[in-house]
Amino acid sequence: MSLEVLAVDDSRTMRDMIRFALEPAGFTVHTADDGVHGTEVLSGIAPDVIITDINMPRMDGFGFIDAVREHDRYRSTPILVLTTEAAPELKQRARAAGATGWIVKPFDPVKLVKALQMVAG
Repeated sequence: MSLEVLAVDDSRTMRDMIRFALEPAGFTVHTADDGVHGTEVLSGIAPDVIITDINMPRMDGFGFIDAVREHDRYRSTPILVLTTEAAPELKQRARAAGATGWIVKPFDPVKLVKALQMVAG
């Protein structure tokens, strides 16, 4: 099964790591470098799952999640937050905004693939 993923992170290294983890598992990976760019990329694709960082310039992950959830088309698209943050209040805020799950960096590629298959399946 080929799943489409949108990965939004201001770190090129992190975007590359996500791509290297997911493409061998059969995912098609689209990337964006912040929330604003993420909304632009999203307008041209229909991802099965979205991965977003929290701390980014122009539009952070919370703003991006809000922007995604405003569209009926993406209301039920799973969104995983992938971040260095681990504070419970941030997790709660992300969940309240509409995030499906939370993965702390650095991530285990195998666990990331499993998590995506679980939420998108």
